[in-house]
Amino acid sequence: MKQTTCRGCGRSGLAVVLDLGEQPLANAILKESDLALPEPRFPLVMAYCPECWLVQITENVPPEVLFREYTYFSSVSDAFVEHSRVIAERLIAQRGLGPDGLVIELASNDGYLLQHYARAGVPVLGIDPARNIAEVATARGVPTLAEFFTRDLAEELATTGRTADVVHANNVIAHIPDLNGFVAGIARILKPDGVAVIETPYLRRLVEQLEFDTIYHEHLFYHSLTGLSGVFERNGLTVVDVEMIPVHGGSLRVFAMRTGAGQAGAAVRSLLAEESAIGLCSAAYYAAFAGRVAALGVELKTTLADLKSQGHTIAAYGAAAKGAVLLNAFGIGTDTIAFVADRSPHKQGFLMPGVHIPIVDPDQLVARHPEECLLLAWNFADEILAQQAQYRNSGGKFILPGPKLTLV
Repeated sequence: MKQTTCRGCGRSGLAVVLDLGEQPLANAILKESDLALPEPRFPLVMAYCPECWLVQITENVPPEVLFREYTYFSSVSDAFVEHSRVIAERLIAQRGLGPDGLVIELASNDGYLLQHYARAGVPVLGIDPARNIAEVATARGVPTLAEFFTRDLAEELATTGRTADVVHANNVIAHIPDLNGFVAGIARILKPDGVAVIETPYLRRLVEQLEFDTIYHEHLFYHSLTGLSGVFERNGLTVVDVEMIPVHGGSLRVFAMRTGAGQAGAAVRSLLAEESAIGLCSAAYYAAFAGRVAALGVELKTTLADLKSQGHTIAAYGAAAKGAVLLNAFGIGTDTIAFVADRSPHKQGFLMPGVHIPIVDPDQLVARHPEECLLLAWNFADEILAQQAQYRNSGGKFILPGPKLTLV
């Protein structure tokens, strides 16, 4: 279903930024037997609201299709688990959390974050709609509700006394069709002095680093602090602090409290001023971004074609959603890429959406030794390059696709 009004402020007349064509669902990896069936595709168009400058895509895919069974397990990344441990320990210390407290995480995945609170004796509750992943988290000792977080669920939790000292929402606020209801629900389950800690990829970094491949159907929104602050203010929360963090190519970590419980600090005021100064709320900013994406596509396809003409075998690394978007947007398939290596056993043996490239264990990089490997999961580049030292030491090269095409 096409979205014609802003999901944040309700204004009609969204302005198109980038059209990536008809794309499959980026996390819908396939079995060989699936190839006999039609593969759903949906328009993938990024747009902005000229009123509140909330950036969003124009297509609504039902959340039940996207999230009830999910293939991404956060604990696969050692770096992300460590990142989560650090913020958990910081908040335990800052807020004096103990056995009388409660920490809730929305889209808690496999317990990668809440496990750190639980080990410290702090009660936790995870909420995640993916039943398969909720089972893994519960087995790990992180009690998890296999439900979508909604305003109604928030009301149920609050009326039964389950209000939180800390609410985490990592990499989920971009996924929620009812953004206003989700934020209002966070306000409802916070204790009067509680804090919501929300991490989300930063729109400015997406544009500056040419991270267009993070645009996909699960990500309805691409947040700036300007756009996010307006949503919070409409729904009973105030952004009191903000930090820039490096995960996922550059993200915002926003700290919010109930309206009246805190005020915007210096970091918030400074970043809002920066966004205004760079023209983030202007049509020209997005037009320039679209032109750079088109130029990257031409350069990458030309480079890969040149390597193939020299007789090289090319693989890719990271069966991530962003990889599916890049491959489909630029029309790079099995005629160019021999296989995609991925560390997750939940993806090995399957095929990439749309382009149907086989997904294999990373040991195939050494066993089959392609001359080059296109790094699709660039957000974990340092971790992956270190893990694949044997491949690199034996002459294998990684191609980093952006913001500038690089061979390492």
